[in-house]
Amino acid sequence: MKVQAKRAVSLLLALVLTLGLTANAAQVSAHLDQTARYLHTTVKDPQVGSVGGEWAVLGLARSGYAVPDSYYTTYYKTVEDYVQDRKGVLHSKKYTEYSRVILALTAIGKDPRDVAGYDLTLPLGDYDKTVWQGLNGPIWALIALDAGDYPVPGNPQAKTQATRQMYVDCILNRQNPDGGWSLNAGDTTSDPDITGMALQALAQYQDQAQVRTAIHRALACMSARQNASGGFSSWETENVESCVQMLVALCELGLTPEDARFVKNGNTLLDVLATYRQSDGSYCHTRGDGGNGMATEQAFYALVAVQRAESGKNSLYDMADALPLGSGKDAQGLPGKHKDVKPAQVVTPGLTFSDTNTHANRRAIEALAARGIINGMGDGTFGPDKTMTRAQFAAIVVRGLGLPQQAVTVFGDVKATDWHAPYVGTAYTYGIVNGRSANTFDPNGTITRQEAALMVARAAKLCGMDTEMSALAVRDVLAQFTDYVTAADWARAGLAFCYREGILDDSALEIRPKAAIHRCEIAQMLYNLLGTAQLL
Repeated sequence: MKVQAKRAVSLLLALVLTLGLTANAAQVSAHLDQTARYLHTTVKDPQVGSVGGEWAVLGLARSGYAVPDSYYTTYYKTVEDYVQDRKGVLHSKKYTEYSRVILALTAIGKDPRDVAGYDLTLPLGDYDKTVWQGLNGPIWALIALDAGDYPVPGNPQAKTQATRQMYVDCILNRQNPDGGWSLNAGDTTSDPDITGMALQALAQYQDQAQVRTAIHRALACMSARQNASGGFSSWETENVESCVQMLVALCELGLTPEDARFVKNGNTLLDVLATYRQSDGSYCHTRGDGGNGMATEQAFYALVAVQRAESGKNSLYDMADALPLGSGKDAQGLPGKHKDVKPAQVVTPGLTFSDTNTHANRRAIEALAARGIINGMGDGTFGPDKTMTRAQFAAIVVRGLGLPQQAVTVFGDVKATDWHAPYVGTAYTYGIVNGRSANTFDPNGTITRQEAALMVARAAKLCGMDTEMSALAVRDVLAQFTDYVTAADWARAGLAFCYREGILDDSALEIRPKAAIHRCEIAQMLYNLLGTAQLL
């Protein structure tokens, strides 16, 4: 559903900005850091709410600013308690409440489909209730669902089951004759706030001709509505929020703040945004006022959107690169882990691959790649459906567990000068791998699914997980698969453990134990292991 050309556009945008806007980028970075510090110190305990809550969490999480994981962990516990207290009903009428929380949870790497046992995306499957409050409903439903590429949930209580296309069509059908949008049906006075939001929601659907036409009309409308100073007014008042929504819209569409259509008397929207800035890093709603919470949070995530665009990262609302909660320095692992097991830190945040943009295992691949645990093919691709050798697997497990490398030469077919020698030696020393024989490792041999499962189970034991299973328990787990008897005796306990702990997906009908495992599958297995072992 997302436009495949979007990443190419983002890369081109990054090149243009790098060549001509380095000073501008430095200013954005300085302003972003100051406002991040301001928000982190003023919103100390984010709650469920439109101010002092989700927008602050989302902005900080997407900014890359160094916030302790405990900040997000505390917020998530607050959300869990809030959801539990209300039995999963955040609001009976305003379904944007669900969308806002979904966005914040996705930004911190938490799954909104299981919060205290409730699926917060479920209400968005009800079309009539989602659109009840006006155009905000379908707009933010699309943005929230697309942020994590979540399927539109089937809602058995809905009078009309929603689809993405229904929400897209709802937005298109509500476009005003002048090309913009307004919040309420029947209001033909286009508003820059709601128009900017509509453009943000439609940005992911530019492969549809009707959407492209609507976007071009809206951009022309807003260019004409822009004030001589470069800003925007809502309800006859020039304000920062209107500027913010159009600025974020440009970034989501892959356009620069310097787009000629939105430069008035030499002022860009970014220039205008700076005029609302206060000396402490906060932002005012209208010039002359003091710092305002809502204005500051919105201005901040607009700065984040610009910086992400300038650096070629995923856009503000394309959160496939969001790392799981616990991915920072606060990750400690389970109490019973081996003393040498250490969480791998993020070294290349936002690293992506051209062939995993829409891949089912994208989040796992990018989370491991960001930590240097797994590498691409060297040409910007990952090769998700390629196989992996035994030596490569040993390397990613050793990196994933942060084990100190051991210069141990055990196998005759692993020379001390081979790149993989320290990884094989380390994995062998810690009992993760064995050889094909006493003197042979077969480093270039392709690893099978059952071999990978056994090695991951051994790694899990080092992580402090209980891997012991009785023969009866092993049989009970594996009996659900039609081909479990084809698994080797030595691999069955490892396979059963991986299925029991959710490291392997048990929704498939077959294990295919002797099939070569793909790189994407290995990435998902290790990602699941590290998450369960509290090492992410």
